[in-house]
Amino acid sequence: MAGLIRSVAAAALLLSMTSFGFAANKVIIILDASGSMWAQIDGKPKLEIARESLRTVLQSVPADDEIGFMVYGHRTKGSCEDIELIVPPQAGSASAISAAADSMKFLGKTPLTAAVKQAAEALRYTEDKATVVLITDGLETCGGDPCALGKELKESGVDFTADVVGFGLTADEGKQIACLAENTGGKYIQASDEKALQDAVVETVAAPAPAPEPAPAPAPAPEPAKPEFNFMPSVVMAEGGPEISDNSNAWEIYKANADGSRGDQVMTEYGELKTNLEPGDYIVVGRDDEARSEQKIRIEAGQVYKPLFTLNGGTLVIHPHASQGSEISGEARVDFA
Repeated sequence: MAGLIRSVAAAALLLSMTSFGFAANKVIIILDASGSMWAQIDGKPKLEIARESLRTVLQSVPADDEIGFMVYGHRTKGSCEDIELIVPPQAGSASAISAAADSMKFLGKTPLTAAVKQAAEALRYTEDKATVVLITDGLETCGGDPCALGKELKESGVDFTADVVGFGLTADEGKQIACLAENTGGKYIQASDEKALQDAVVETVAAPAPAPEPAPAPAPAPEPAKPEFNFMPSVVMAEGGPEISDNSNAWEIYKANADGSRGDQVMTEYGELKTNLEPGDYIVVGRDDEARSEQKIRIEAGQVYKPLFTLNGGTLVIHPHASQGSEISGEARVDFA
């Protein structure tokens, strides 16, 4: 059983490392002072093992951590009300806690649920971050429900954690108090043999720190809206002139053969043209009366085409007069030879 003695001491030290690892924590250690602590392990009372373990813990606690000390079962046999905060949380309390543990008696019952609740309240757990460390060799004997308390404290606390060290407990007994730690996001350490402790050290201390969470991948850029049409030509009579928009123009679209000649006619439209053409080569003719312009257009998927057709044409307006200075004649005729 010597391994168990070492396990209890090391488990408490491990708990201090996991619970007190950050500066200026507020922590209350609760020590089981019930009568069962007189039971011996390898000829040594468990209460002595607990005192030595506690002393080891306190030697490793940062000086600015505010540590308090609460016990139960140390004054009266058979009382479920025997819970006392002997040392309020304060920096530099290690000596006071060690002295209190060395001088107290181990007599009573195990109201561990009520003790944890009182410790949480003393730490103002609904307003500040709070940690309670429970070191016990027994189960609840005063009707409390540690599992339900763990859920209650986690839900109502700002950042509450309970860590539990159980020693001399069977696996089934450990499950009955492990829920107190698990329901608050804390740790339960079963100090039953040396190998179990080594596994706990590997999991909580010796294992490398987890890699930081990778930065979330940037959200994909929104896909551009698909255009309603991919071919929207326009036509002007002359370069720089206004777009023809009076529906007097016409469009003829043909498939382009490999040699560049016209293939099958795709469509004929009048006026403004907005349409969708399948990818491929086309010959497009824009015309207005006898003026026309032709372009070869290659359509590619995902692209929008707005070609400009220039007819290089114009309108000739003639006002015939019978003689100089006379009125415009409506009977005149102009012949082009």
